[in-house]
This record gives sequence, structure tokens and C-alpha cells, in this order.
Amino acid sequence: MASAGKRGPIGLAHWLALASLIVLADQFTKVLVIGYYGLGEGRYVTDFFNLVRVHNSGAAFSFLADASGWQRWFLTGVGAVAVVVILWMLRAHAGQKLFAFALVCILGGAVGNVIDRLLYGYVVDFLDFHWSWLSPLFTGGHFPAFNIADSAITLGAGCLILDEILRVRRSR
Repeated sequence: MASAGKRGPIGLAHWLALASLIVLADQFTKVLVIGYYGLGEGRYVTDFFNLVRVHNSGAAFSFLADASGWQRWFLTGVGAVAVVVILWMLRAHAGQKLFAFALVCILGGAVGNVIDRLLYGYVVDFLDFHWSWLSPLFTGGHFPAFNIADSAITLGAGCLILDEILRVRRSR
């Protein structure tokens, strides 16, 4: 038992609460964007950042966006399978803080985007970063718009890589 003043291992409930906060933040921001902007409308914020309402019926970087509609259910299924696998892994590894944090970020992001696909048939994106040096890669230098869920998934993927690097270093 942990003594008073010392924190014990973080349990599954705490990780699921964090995932829920990610989902809530993601869905709240998307509701705001849907309420304030029409499709394609946006607002200049800085020289490198705009808010813009974009619908992505595909996956990352609009992959499969031009498919005939089957991608909605395929990507929803992939997201649902990912949620089940992540919950199973999180339950088994809740005490590994960095690994569990990475899983929770991916879990929250996946759930946020699955909710969009179920409700709307597409994912609502709104964060538009742009720099002229991106012009050779992206039209007008605009990185593809994304959302809070996508950010959480990216953070989680980065943390998974860091966790693996640290694990390999510890094993040497």
C-alpha cells in the first residue's frame, strides 16, 4: 500500500478519464466549429494559422476521401477495432505511464473521430496551419486541416515511439 503523500500506480479508471477528456475536448471544439462556420468558411487567426471548417470523408491526408462511401463504414470499423485493442492493452499495462498515456491519446482521438463518422459520415477538421515552405508539398503551403482528435493520435504515436526507444535503451 502506498504511504500518505506518495502516489501509487495510475489505474485504468484514471486513464479512461483522461481519454474521456480528450473525447470531450474534441467533440466540444467540433460542435463550436459546426455552429459558427459553414462548410469551407474560416477565420484568419495569424500569418500561419486559420480556423476553417472542412469535412474529411477519408482517413489521414484525405486518403480514400474520393471513394464511393464504403470508406465511412470501413474506417469506422477500423476505429472500433482499434478501441477494443487499445482497451485490452491499456488494461494490461495501466502501470506503464508513458505507454499508457500514448494509448490513451490514441484511444481518445480514435473515439472522437469514430463519433464523427457515425454522426455525420465524415470527420470535422478545422485547424489550418500554413507556411510558404510547405508549398512544394501542399497546395498554397496549407498542411491538411486537422482536429483535436488527430492531434491526440499524433501525440500518442510520438509517445509510443519514445516509449519504445526508452525501453530499448533500458534493456541494453
